[in-house]
Amino acid sequence: MSVAKSDLIKQLADAYPGFIRSDLIRLVDILLFEIEGSLKRNESVEFRGAFSLRPRLQKARFSRNPKTNEKVNTPEKRTILFRMSKEWSKKINEK
Repeated sequence: MSVAKSDLIKQLADAYPGFIRSDLIRLVDILLFEIEGSLKRNESVEFRGAFSLRPRLQKARFSRNPKTNEKVNTPEKRTILFRMSKEWSKKINEK
């Protein structure tokens, strides 16, 4: 299940009614911008007790087109490894 940015801002506004909505929008924008920048700089992002994100480099390889059985060159690319904390995993699997 994915969460839209607007849904996240709405949940934050409901949880913290003392904050101005425009400040919450700016806070979420800054947070996402910093996460994106760190991953672009090949740095890992860690939210202690929640999850971590690590950039990985997938090596170039020869793949196979399953329809035609033709070999295709797949260039190297960067991906993101998501690792959930044990605490979150236990909370999710309790229900």
